[in-house]
Amino acid sequence: MAGKGFAKGAAERIAGGLLVGALAVQGAILAAAPVRAQAPAQGPANEPITRAGYTYVGGRYQKLGDKTVMVGQMFVQSRTPAKITQPYPVVMVHGLAQTGVNFLATADGRPGWVQRFVEKGYQVYVVDQVGRGRSGTNPEVYGPYDRLGTRSLEKTYTAPEVYDLFPQAKLHTQWPGGPGVQGNAAFDQFFASQVPFLANGQQTEELVDPALVALLEKIGPAILLTHGQGALFGWAASDVRPDLVKAHVSVEPNGPPFFDVQFRGGKEFWEKSGDGRARAYGLTRMPLTFDPPVKAPEDLVVAQQPKGADKGADGQIRCWLQAEPARALPNLAKVPAVVVTAEASFHATYDACTVAFLTQAGAKPDAIRLADRGLRGNGHMVMLETNSDAVADLVAGWIGSHVK
Repeated sequence: MAGKGFAKGAAERIAGGLLVGALAVQGAILAAAPVRAQAPAQGPANEPITRAGYTYVGGRYQKLGDKTVMVGQMFVQSRTPAKITQPYPVVMVHGLAQTGVNFLATADGRPGWVQRFVEKGYQVYVVDQVGRGRSGTNPEVYGPYDRLGTRSLEKTYTAPEVYDLFPQAKLHTQWPGGPGVQGNAAFDQFFASQVPFLANGQQTEELVDPALVALLEKIGPAILLTHGQGALFGWAASDVRPDLVKAHVSVEPNGPPFFDVQFRGGKEFWEKSGDGRARAYGLTRMPLTFDPPVKAPEDLVVAQQPKGADKGADGQIRCWLQAEPARALPNLAKVPAVVVTAEASFHATYDACTVAFLTQAGAKPDAIRLADRGLRGNGHMVMLETNSDAVADLVAGWIGSHVK
């Protein structure tokens, strides 16, 4: 399957550069072999320039009444440096209500993480989730859509200090131009980029999981860099094809394990949101490979940390983990992973639970708290904030020390 072909592909990427360009749609499945371009051209005075391209993966034709449409396709944008110096590309996967625009530039006009990683010699791929953005919205096929309003984004993404719903919120200082509320120029640009997303979370995973794997099978081994909701697909891809995921950088991953929480401020600042499991398999709604095997979500017995373990004074929730003895996640254990958490984000209250869940299941994830590395005041949208380059450099440093 992968093996020698992907090893050869990696060598070719380093030697000459890989560019997945705009492909014509031929056949029912958009899973053609990678399109390889010549080395990037030279600019004025022989200065090297980068190349940009795009492709679609994972699509199939489907009859819809009296017409034929395409469903399941995922848009993938690529940027290739003049000289590839890193052995594996980086695939960037955005989160809820977002698109790949998050990684292209900041809302106040500075170069984004794509540029930062290209400058470090990485080829970069940026996706738009299936059914969203440039991948195409289609309620006829995918069903109902939802979208976030300004207040939802302000509360937890861009201006938590204004609402003060969790203990870390007041520490937020890094949104460009002050609190990210309506009228702040960077917030207005950010909100303009928001798009409708599928209302059904499980359906989203059912659509994006195979498309992301199809991308990896097309380009060969890669590093996944996911943000927020994007982590769902990163865990799934790491589980299905650990041979193709050289590392998973999970920036503020969707969580905590099993249940959602909501924030209300005050001393008892959080509560469980609903009785049903938001992520039936801990990290995801879709099945993962457990040992001993799990035939149904009910096979995973959940236990919440006792009140004696409550770290509420430190702004932490009480985690839901597996009851002991815990089942292992052998495939995830094969993939180097790191959970990156911002100081002033709502994720600072529960990302440690995700790390604990993985550790309990036999994986060995790293945990980077930005504040511990001198990067203070960040909220959830770290790639858009004033110190975005410094955060990107920290992530790149971790990749460089864990991926060979």
